[in-house]
Amino acid sequence: MSHSVTWLDHRILWLSRHWLLAFNLFVFTYVSLPFVAPMLMAGGAVGPARVIYTMYSPLCHQLAFRSWFLFGEQLAYPRAAAGTAWESFQASTGIDESDFYAARAFIGNEKIGYKVAFCQRDVAIYGGILLGGLGYGVLRQRYKIRPLRWWWWALFGIGPIALDGFSQLLGQPPYSLLPFSRESTPFLRTLTGGLFGIMNVWLAYPYMQESMDETEAVLGAKVARVETANLERL
Repeated sequence: MSHSVTWLDHRILWLSRHWLLAFNLFVFTYVSLPFVAPMLMAGGAVGPARVIYTMYSPLCHQLAFRSWFLFGEQLAYPRAAAGTAWESFQASTGIDESDFYAARAFIGNEKIGYKVAFCQRDVAIYGGILLGGLGYGVLRQRYKIRPLRWWWWALFGIGPIALDGFSQLLGQPPYSLLPFSRESTPFLRTLTGGLFGIMNVWLAYPYMQESMDETEAVLGAKVARVETANLERL
């Protein structure tokens, strides 16, 4: 039987009680920084902005025609194949839409605006996780939330984003495995990404709550036992 409580015990106990706050703050920071990059660009702080773009570069393709833009004429500049009412990326920038390297490297300018360092789908995914986490925090105070059944998660979480993403990917070069070619729209990327994020929260957070409750019970009892023993020695 342990007769002492370590610094790590206290930190784990704190996390078991405040894990959702910690998670939500992390996700908020993670999804907010990509929006700080275009703000810095618009404010002339090019160096710090490029640091953020570089940080997120391994985490996202950052293709300009699949990203949101701030401080410009439009919120997005999709490829012409998307068939939206927005002016296309190529028409707005003069960059060939098949040149993915150039589209990835393009950050923006004063007329076009500056792109968010995350693509539309990633913004929606992590935005959905954040909204789901905030909603979970409110609802768990009143209800016992059970984990989403895996087939509902597959149907509504995985299904839409997989259909939208893979039909786009496999219908275009270099794969061209489908009898048609399509480009998703900002709306579809946001809808499917948001569903994926929210469904992941519904699937995972109730399990996390159960685990943290068990950890809190064990460590809470240990801390109380040790504190009582220490008082008895006085």
